Amino acid sequence: MTFLLLIFSLLSRFGSQVKNVLYDLGVFKPKIAPLPVISVGNIALGGTEKTPLVIELLTRLQDKGFRPALVSRGYKGRWERRGGVLSDAKKILGTWEEGGDESFLVAQNLPRVGVFVGKDRMSSCVRAKESGFSIVVLDDGFQHRRLGRDLDIVLYSPREKMALRESRRALKRADVCLVKKGDEDGVERGTIRRVFFKDIFAYSVISQGFYFVLGPEAVPVERLAKKKILAFCGIARPQRFLAQARESGLDVVSFLTFPDHYVYPQPSLDKIVRAFREAGAEAAVTTEKDGVKITARRSFLKSIPVFYLKIGLRVEPGFYEKINAFLEKKDKP
Repeated sequence: MTFLLLIFSLLSRFGSQVKNVLYDLGVFKPKIAPLPVISVGNIALGGTEKTPLVIELLTRLQDKGFRPALVSRGYKGRWERRGGVLSDAKKILGTWEEGGDESFLVAQNLPRVGVFVGKDRMSSCVRAKESGFSIVVLDDGFQHRRLGRDLDIVLYSPREKMALRESRRALKRADVCLVKKGDEDGVERGTIRRVFFKDIFAYSVISQGFYFVLGPEAVPVERLAKKKILAFCGIARPQRFLAQARESGLDVVSFLTFPDHYVYPQPSLDKIVRAFREAGAEAAVTTEKDGVKITARRSFLKSIPVFYLKIGLRVEPGFYEKINAFLEKKDKP
């Protein structure tokens, strides 16, 4: 698997390098959206806390008086190819199967935010403007140079050595870089700032509590800390979730992992139930993204109690000062 990942990474880096040269030379030109665009992305294959950052930014934009919308590819959703409106900021108009799990997660957390999905991100921006939204957060947009952006934010881990979409040199395109606290040291951070970046800020992943999958109420961590826990997830960096669960005080006695964006067919749910019983577990914990995909699986949820861990980000204050300075230059609706 490591060898295949390395081959895929090398091919991805080569393709990105060719594309970037053509854009840098002006052979290709990005399309300019009819409203401001803040891009959130990374250079790694897989997740690096982009969705919590997207939610944080959209929340801040709301607080500042903007009408924000998320523009996302809607990866692996049925609307990915043709496009669609997952939320019009009044109600959710589709399912996670249609709009993609991460887009649906944003729509569920932020009911007053528009969510537009589809491969053609420019069309989504036009549709957002026509629907009365005033600014867009572009999810996973760093490599999508076809669409211009006003602010490029990249989450980067110096620990990523092989699983990269682009080489570190690509980071010079970013306006802001966020590095996970603990992943950076003084030498690494100084080198990155000197060579690549205008602004670098550290962030931490924080627990925002545990929630019962079938209900909105928060569950005190003390209640789960006394139980034997089976943890499972289908995300790109499963070990991060496991570490976060244990840091929250859970006694994880069994851990199952599935591919990123996993849809949980019935045989996989049966596997979870068997592992739960074999481990003598008393509760199961998963990620919020996985949680949205099993809420309708009532027979499974009757077999075992399932909770999800909600996470957020804490970023250095200078990052928010940078965002505020950017927003002051933009007109509110």
